[in-house]
Amino acid sequence: MSSHLDREIDSLKEKLLSLSQLVEENLSMAVKSIKNRDLELSKKVRATDSDIDKREVEVEEECLKLLALYQPVAIDLRFVIAALKINNDLERIGDLSVSIAKRVRFLTEFPTADFPYDYEELAKEAKSMVKKSIQSLVAMDSQLARQICIDDDKVDMLNKKSIELVYNKISEKPENTQAYIHFLSISKNLERIADYATNIAEDVIYLVDGDIVRHEGAEL
Repeated sequence: MSSHLDREIDSLKEKLLSLSQLVEENLSMAVKSIKNRDLELSKKVRATDSDIDKREVEVEEECLKLLALYQPVAIDLRFVIAALKINNDLERIGDLSVSIAKRVRFLTEFPTADFPYDYEELAKEAKSMVKKSIQSLVAMDSQLARQICIDDDKVDMLNKKSIELVYNKISEKPENTQAYIHFLSISKNLERIADYATNIAEDVIYLVDGDIVRHEGAEL
């Protein structure tokens, strides 16, 4: 039975990594669609999300099948449990990418309203965290995963700063208030994406080291 389980685990890994790559690509497209106010690219992000949802269900079904048929133990059990949680976090990142891309349509109505904060830096940090969380999973690298948990503080700081800058802009140019509210939503969604990347990193730490580090903060 061990050889059968090993093959099933390998298949699950492939499906999870394929999903993670698709999620990462869709996030990049969402970020680009906002930067360029590209409606067509925004539509592509939303269309791709259907594929992400489908794959998320397939991975979950695979995890449940493994638990029911093989009753894995030790590292195999940890992997299946981590895969279930990572799978859900990836799907949520996909949803947030769609939420970001949807803002393009509203922002095109305010061509003179520019980002009141450093969108590119915030987006770069969030994308980097997602990418590194996936790398930590592929490499089974708990040290990289622990660094991601620390990196989340920077994204939190950037998001907090963006909130202040948005409120300042609303005071300066109230005619663009609606646009600035969308900018605020984009910042919050990027911050939440970073949170989900942190969740994935914490699950990698659990998978590799067996440590549950949620709620331990930056002392990782």
